[in-house]
Amino acid sequence: MQGASSFDVVVIGAGAAGLFCAGIAGQRGLRVLLVDHAEKVAEKIRISGGGRCNFTNRETGPANFLSGNPAFCRSALARYTPRDFIALVQRHRIPWHEKHKGQLFCDESSEDLIALLLRECEAGGVTRWQPCRVGAVRQAAGRGFELDTDRGSVRATRVVVATGGLSIPKIGASDFGYRLARQFGHRVVEPRPALVPLSFDAATWAPFAALAGLSLEVAVSTGQGPAAGRFLEDLLFTHRGLSGPAVLQISSYWQPGTPIALDLAPGQNLAAALREAKTVSKRQLGNELATRLPARLAEAWCAPLGGLATRPLPEVKDKDLAALAASLQRWTLTPAGTEGFRKAEVTAGGVDTRELSSQTMESRRVPGLYFIGEVVDVTGWLGGYNFQWAWASGHACAQACAEATTTTGAPEAIVLRP
Repeated sequence: MQGASSFDVVVIGAGAAGLFCAGIAGQRGLRVLLVDHAEKVAEKIRISGGGRCNFTNRETGPANFLSGNPAFCRSALARYTPRDFIALVQRHRIPWHEKHKGQLFCDESSEDLIALLLRECEAGGVTRWQPCRVGAVRQAAGRGFELDTDRGSVRATRVVVATGGLSIPKIGASDFGYRLARQFGHRVVEPRPALVPLSFDAATWAPFAALAGLSLEVAVSTGQGPAAGRFLEDLLFTHRGLSGPAVLQISSYWQPGTPIALDLAPGQNLAAALREAKTVSKRQLGNELATRLPARLAEAWCAPLGGLATRPLPEVKDKDLAALAASLQRWTLTPAGTEGFRKAEVTAGGVDTRELSSQTMESRRVPGLYFIGEVVDVTGWLGGYNFQWAWASGHACAQACAEATTTTGAPEAIVLRP
């Protein structure tokens, strides 16, 4: 490639994982090119956490992630921990605070975190081309790779794919990384929306549509055995279905056509409480229920009960109280679907980790090719876990690129047009 620029590493994708990986690799002495098709850097960081970026979670562990190969994330997470990233944030003098359940946020703005990552890249002498589209990618006949970009041809010993998933297409999400992986012979676990609101058909949801905007703490569960998920979080009713942290969490475990189960009064024995109330209260059943649940929810739940809801509590049979309590604490319903990638915070599925090294993120098929971050089949819970995976996988990859020797004996050129 006459006149081609030459780098040790080309990182494709300037999101959380790509920026972090590029900065570390550059500071380890590698010549790094970071390239992204979007005009703005790290848009997902910018909009996350209400503009303050939930950048990690103190309680991060392998159990907080879903994958077809659950043990894969263990190594990277152990070698770059939340404590390590917190130390970096503190070195950059970025004020932060902890919310519930170990979630850490910037005090002021997610822009502070983006600036941190850009400073780390500058410290490593990283060259950044943005906006710049990557076209053909070839595995060179001798060694390394050749890439065609909008800014000319590039030679690189290693290529890191940090292109993210399909969630939030309005900020530039694409399937580039999946197509690149497939064309190099990698399997891809079918991508699907995760951390996403659930929707219901209009007829099913009609009795609850008026509850839009109502929020309360619930226990939610779905699935069985190793595939089961259960969370105690806040639920939000919407015009089309359910959202809020509880539903975003369970959406990653939910499979189409299967039900979810909700306990709208977690921590209570509602049947026993209503039976006991019969001995001291003369309220109508509906009014008594409204002392234990949000009033709007109690009203909606009592609507199908007709005259029973207005009957004085002492006149209501225990079996009717038990049935009412069960309907609230074992509410089972089947979503019609999700709100899709448009509303999904992350993408589940991705490059099959069985074909990657858990130590280095390098392809077992193509030496010198790496996959990190959301493009990989590793999906974290809501609460900063996905950013910690970006930092951990990016760190593992950058360290490996710096330590590895030059790959030799690559097969004949393969032209890819992702």
